Amino acid sequence: MAAEEAAETGLSAERLQETEEEVENGRSPAGGSKAAALNGEVDCKKVESNNLSVKVGESEVEAKEERTDHESVKGPDSNILDVSSDYPREKHLSIQRQLADLEKLADLNEAEKKPCPLCPEEKFKACYGHKLHRHLQNLHWKTSVEFEGYRMCICHLPCRTAKPNFVADQMFSKMGAHYHCIVCSATITRRTDMIGHINRHVNKGETESRFITAPVPKSSCEVLKEADTDVHVFPNYSTPQKTDSYFNPKMKLNRQLIFCALAVLAEERKPIECLDAFGATGIMGLQWAKHLRSSVKVTINDCNENSVTMIQENCHLNKMKVKVNTKEEENDEAIGGGEENADIIEVTKMDANVIMHLRSFDFIHLDPFGTSVNYLDSAFRNVRNLGIVSLTSTDISSLYAKAQHVALRHYGCNIVRTEYYKELAARTVLAAVARAAARCNKGIEVLLAVALEHFVLVVVRVLRGPSPADDSAKKIRYLIHCQWCEERIFQKEGSMVVENPYQQLPCDCHGSMPGRTAVVLGPLWSGALFNTGFLRRMLSEAVQYGLDEVQPLLKTVVCESECTTSKNFSTHSPFDENKQEECGVYIKTPDTLAESDVVPGKRKNNEVTQNATKRQKTDSSAEHPAFYYNIHRHSIKGMNMPKLNKFLNYLSEAGYRVSRTHFDPMGVRTNAPLAQFKTVLMKYSTPTYAGGQTEVPLHLTEDVQVGDQLQVVADSKAKGDEFLEENKYGDTVTVFAEDCPTHCAAD
Repeated sequence: MAAEEAAETGLSAERLQETEEEVENGRSPAGGSKAAALNGEVDCKKVESNNLSVKVGESEVEAKEERTDHESVKGPDSNILDVSSDYPREKHLSIQRQLADLEKLADLNEAEKKPCPLCPEEKFKACYGHKLHRHLQNLHWKTSVEFEGYRMCICHLPCRTAKPNFVADQMFSKMGAHYHCIVCSATITRRTDMIGHINRHVNKGETESRFITAPVPKSSCEVLKEADTDVHVFPNYSTPQKTDSYFNPKMKLNRQLIFCALAVLAEERKPIECLDAFGATGIMGLQWAKHLRSSVKVTINDCNENSVTMIQENCHLNKMKVKVNTKEEENDEAIGGGEENADIIEVTKMDANVIMHLRSFDFIHLDPFGTSVNYLDSAFRNVRNLGIVSLTSTDISSLYAKAQHVALRHYGCNIVRTEYYKELAARTVLAAVARAAARCNKGIEVLLAVALEHFVLVVVRVLRGPSPADDSAKKIRYLIHCQWCEERIFQKEGSMVVENPYQQLPCDCHGSMPGRTAVVLGPLWSGALFNTGFLRRMLSEAVQYGLDEVQPLLKTVVCESECTTSKNFSTHSPFDENKQEECGVYIKTPDTLAESDVVPGKRKNNEVTQNATKRQKTDSSAEHPAFYYNIHRHSIKGMNMPKLNKFLNYLSEAGYRVSRTHFDPMGVRTNAPLAQFKTVLMKYSTPTYAGGQTEVPLHLTEDVQVGDQLQVVADSKAKGDEFLEENKYGDTVTVFAEDCPTHCAAD
């Protein structure tokens, strides 16, 4: 029986081998169907086994990928932002908005030990939640670099290929700490280098991340209200480098001044087309449209798409209709709700130079981040005749002579730090504006020039024609400034070469002092800085719309333009409101609205403007004096100077025009020379004594008493008698060499 079974098994093996050979050779014997079925079963088993192996391999790969996601990042191209978030994975996991987002990656749980998501296990072992929280906060979060609302935390994962270190024929790989750049995904080791790297991106304008940024939730936006206008802003709205929409509450005074200027222009002609070239949140254009209503057609422009979206949301928040126009195509459909009779605000997404080249406007406001000289040519290209251009310059470091090389590069002007540096900044900007207008065959008439702590605001009216352009260009002159006594004077007109231009100064420091005591500054604007009639109408508009913050400044500027004290300040009179001419500019007032219905001929309009300009030339002597003096910088050592308001009265009684200035709270604008300014200041100053002698009356009416007081001071000093000299007006003036203020020395 055993032999028979062995024979059968041998026969079955031989048959199986024969069938396999026949299948390989392509033959089909009688038993071919069975062999084919057998072969099919074998093949199916093979395929099933192969599929099983593939599935097993894929599951192993997925498991490995999950482990590597939690343990380490293999390359710098990982775009993981938040594992627990619903939106797609973005950025590197070391870049987060808040510390809570970083803790979500670790999945803090008190019952289990968790590893750090930014450190390998060999550097920081798994621990409980309270210890891991301290580790994330102290090591990663406190050493992070902030940019555009994100925090780039320090990362210890093997993302960066470290250089091998060979010690005794053994290689040690060092896991170096590093940062991941949010803009270019570069890895940088030191924190200071990372800050410099980000600053270089900002200087190049590369502030948008190359990754897809996660949308900011709407709940994080705040609503601010200014002048009955609501705007959406981000929590970090006051930092311009960290958000696209910049809103500065400190510029409220600037926005109110511009609104008053636009309201005055809206009274002259209706309707007017006005442009806010740099909208940001759109707060300024919304205030124009909300208060002036049908008198203006507002266009808000910005080149950033996020800012355009923010402007549209703010328009809907204030129940305004929006008309969106882009550079590529124009959509005339109004978006959003609102009343049927509500004004429509046009929102454009273009470069400021492009929109000012394509369209004409009556009112243009420029408020870029920094200098505005790059947009002046485009602004004056298509602005309408008798229109207004206002610009705000925030590059105060260069304008206030802290970065003189930048002022020379941007404005082509040489300036130094003086006591009147704020007015010097305003005249520097006006010189650049006048040159840009002259290149377009247009002249300017300065309506307002304000220089405060954070900005320099200039408002000018545009006069079309080559003659006004030539007149404006002639007002750009050089300034001669004495570094010893701070006297200053504009260089005289003429093409003749002067051998010694410093002799034009009223002082004699160039002859009595060795070396060069004066410098030439400029070119600067030498004309008037204010328009009295326009400022008075701005003040009336501020009272009408209830702008209380700007009224004290406008009153000070009106007194400064008239060169009078606040005691002589008076409100509007009907005659002043209906003036037809303001500093050479013909305007349309409410009394002439009936005549304005008929469009005047071109020749008639030019004749009126030319006649007004001729009258202006005859009244040039009545302009307010240039520059001002600081009473503290010219005070005498050992003397108590009078109060500022009393000193203004003393100068006025002496026959000089005098007023205070908004540029300096202790400044005095007067047409008196510096020598007479110091004479009056010394005359009404009292010597400083120990005890109760300091309360001597400041006003000494008789010259004998003044001489007695000065003689007492002269006797108390040994060197005082050597510097007695007689004034040309007959008064005896005592000048002390050691009483000269220290600021008079040359820099």
